[in-house]
Amino acid sequence: MPKYGYFISYFDYYQPEAYIASSDTYIEKDSSVNDEIDKLRHSATASLFESKDVIIVASVSCIYGLGDPIDYEHQTISLRPEMKIERNQVLKKLVDMQYTRNELDFKRGTFRAKGDTIEIYPADEAETAIRVEFWDDEVEKISEINPLTGKTIATRDHIWIFPNSHYVTTSDKMERALQTIEEEMKERVAYFKEKGKLIEAQRIEERTNFDIEMMKETGFCQGIENYSRHISGREPRFCAIYFI
Repeated sequence: MPKYGYFISYFDYYQPEAYIASSDTYIEKDSSVNDEIDKLRHSATASLFESKDVIIVASVSCIYGLGDPIDYEHQTISLRPEMKIERNQVLKKLVDMQYTRNELDFKRGTFRAKGDTIEIYPADEAETAIRVEFWDDEVEKISEINPLTGKTIATRDHIWIFPNSHYVTTSDKMERALQTIEEEMKERVAYFKEKGKLIEAQRIEERTNFDIEMMKETGFCQGIENYSRHISGREPRFCAIYFI
């Protein structure tokens, strides 16, 4: 039987960023993400890597720019019992995959660690989490657990943890992306100044610099999908839309 996945728009509410120069009115981007649909998007993506027999039901949002699928696959963790790997190496990898450490509010996209045990709540799961127990620098046991009670549901002989963001990439590619984002920003700022649109130039410079700082510090920013071309290294493309 094939696997099924849903990749549809995950916004309950979306207000795009806007600026009305005539009244100097700036409307910030605002949105509310549906957690259940976000989980389904991650589950659909994971299924495409886990199986060749997959059916995806998608809305037009499936064509929206994402990151590089090769980078996405490389930013995964595959663990088996008796595998030689340091506990701290797994923790660092989880952070690189955009998971956050949270000892109190254990939810999707987070992990917690105590002693030689790491518990991970995968981005594509809603009802189960993973517990990885170490002995020295070796994986001793992997269990599927109830995230609320911590009770073991099953023992696993392998887990494949996928990133908590579709925009994960390598550090060198992110550095390159930050450079090209800044170059494009300077180009647009110069364009607006040449047209005498000083307020527009100021707005785009402030917003882009803020996003750049956020990506430098955390690897993520609000509206990161706007920079997907830079992150994946694609060339700019232009298209015409005709209304009939």
